[in-house]
Amino acid sequence: MNQLDTALPTGPAAAAPGRTRPTKTRLTKTRLTKTRLTKTATIAVLALTLGACNALTRLSQVGEAPPLTAIQNPAVLHGNQPIAMPMPPPLVVERKPNSLWRPGSRAFLKDQRASEVGDILTVVIEIEDDASISNSTKRSRTAGEDASAASILGFEASLAQVLPSAISPTSLINLDSSSKTEGAGSVNRGETINLRIAALVTQVLPNGNLVIAGRQEIRVNFEVRELQVAGLIRPEDITSTNTINYDQIAEARIVYGGRGQISDVQQPRYGQQIYDIIWPF
Repeated sequence: MNQLDTALPTGPAAAAPGRTRPTKTRLTKTRLTKTRLTKTATIAVLALTLGACNALTRLSQVGEAPPLTAIQNPAVLHGNQPIAMPMPPPLVVERKPNSLWRPGSRAFLKDQRASEVGDILTVVIEIEDDASISNSTKRSRTAGEDASAASILGFEASLAQVLPSAISPTSLINLDSSSKTEGAGSVNRGETINLRIAALVTQVLPNGNLVIAGRQEIRVNFEVRELQVAGLIRPEDITSTNTINYDQIAEARIVYGGRGQISDVQQPRYGQQIYDIIWPF
């Protein structure tokens, strides 16, 4: 092999002498495009996987009643985070000698009402709400604009040399617009709920108020009724029968619903929900 043969290109470059090697910028753009396509495909696969998992879970429960949730700490209903509220300064308890009455005590004998973490009390929920709202709106607007230049210091005759022949100085601008909107809506709603649920004291605040949370599940045939309650109460509002009304719960969170075959039929399909969200018209 002589020196001339060694200098000649070999491989694909020799087969296609007119082809140029890709530059570094072009390679970088190609890699970025592939990375973006990979991320998009990954997100799409994850979304389809989540939907498929839900569908597979529901398919595995065909012909069976929906399972109940395992019993767990009710503190998770409010995020399992300690609740902090504005508190008054703490009071120093002064014990008096030769006295059976302790300052701040609510009863002479032992109080059987819920007062410490882990105690149970009953929440009475009796809701009877009735709301009726009716609104009507009408709006209309009409606008018109006219402009002409029949006389401009004698220069109106020269406008024909500047403006096209189809334009007349006596009717340069003539605009009209009108709009009309009518809307009407009404809401008639009535709710009646009579329930009782046992709740657990999950936290005692520095001022003595109690944080409560409770959950109840009842399954009837193929439908599970779920009831959740959480909020803040005053120990003074607890009755002698260890019950409290729902309207005495501050920051109350009351959830009443269900899951099962009936609830599933009442909900629109996934495709319809997505269509209603993304369709702008």
